[in-house]
Amino acid sequence: MKVTNVRIRKVENKNRLKAVATITFNDCFVVHELRLIEGKNGLFVAMPSKKNFRDEYRDLCHPITQELRQTIEEVIINAYNDSE
Repeated sequence: MKVTNVRIRKVENKNRLKAVATITFNDCFVVHELRLIEGKNGLFVAMPSKKNFRDEYRDLCHPITQELRQTIEEVIINAYNDSE
């Protein structure tokens, strides 16, 4: 699976949220609302999530393999850094 497009919307505030991203896979599948967050160990990507009936947040989608997770994180962080 290849990331074929990344769109970044920077969030200008003093919060840990730095940007919201949309990524496209193989020019045929889009994932919206990935959040780029400043954590204790640097930037990381949080998957789209929704609060359930127990008031717990659950990811709506997520990569199964560590390799795909790393690829997603890398392309989003690179796009964020390139947009500065």
